[in-house]
Amino acid sequence: MGGAVPRFVDVDDLSRSELFAVLDRAAALKRAAGRGEPHRYLAGDTLAMVFEKPSTRTRVSFETGMTQLGGHAVFLGPDDIGLDGREPIQDIARSLSQYVDGIMARVFDHADAVELADYATVPVVNGLTDDAHPCQTLADLLTIRESCGFDASVAWVGDGNNVAQSFVVGAALAGLDLTVATPAGYGIDDDVLERAAELGAAPETTDDPAAAVAGADVVYTDVWVSMGQEDEREEKLGVFEAGGFQLDDDLLDDQRVMHCLPAHRGEEITDAVIESDRALVWTQAGNRLHAQKALLTRLLGD
Repeated sequence: MGGAVPRFVDVDDLSRSELFAVLDRAAALKRAAGRGEPHRYLAGDTLAMVFEKPSTRTRVSFETGMTQLGGHAVFLGPDDIGLDGREPIQDIARSLSQYVDGIMARVFDHADAVELADYATVPVVNGLTDDAHPCQTLADLLTIRESCGFDASVAWVGDGNNVAQSFVVGAALAGLDLTVATPAGYGIDDDVLERAAELGAAPETTDDPAAAVAGADVVYTDVWVSMGQEDEREEKLGVFEAGGFQLDDDLLDDQRVMHCLPAHRGEEITDAVIESDRALVWTQAGNRLHAQKALLTRLLGD
């Protein structure tokens, strides 16, 4: 996984074989949970959870996951710990490493997550940064594999945000056929496309959402205005609405639909679509738990 201490700061901190092994383990843990079988593989382990950003799914899925694995999670919010505020990041990393078996960080600056991993002597997991959301990608890939298989054709429609960028890298690792539709100026970063090309294949890119979804088995979207972009809201809404990027019944046929949540209903997706039988959204949300448990057992338990 790169380096003496394993980390999961970006999706490609896993090799292709490691990614598939994590997905296999996630599927097995999901089956075990469904049968009510205990799986306390991390008994006695503690995960520090560092949060700069608000969270629903990330906090609850990691905390519940550690409990189900027999371990314990410690929540450290902005009032408890200030990255590069009250003390330098490297000091926080070194100190936490003396107390816990792993660190999960949900922070703004991607460089902060990297620095935590560089100085920690325990595994560090990126729970989200402004540049990447690799844990979401694990859940996304698990959802696609169990519902459609990796022979599926997937379209991303919307903003080229952190979720999109991690998904592009994950899709390349998994060998998914991916098309990304974004308005001009809101696309995937060039370095992410280059990484995807090196890992397998860069996605086809377009500014035409209708062209992207034509023939797709799965269509994935996320909010147009991410946390921290509130001052861009009116401009972005105008651009995305004018470009026809909303997932509605006019754009879609019978494709399965994904959204990482939270959803801004009536903006990037309609109520009718997210509440329809073709939505995989709730399976995605549930799979955060199983995918992260698999990741934690690999990083902390192997």
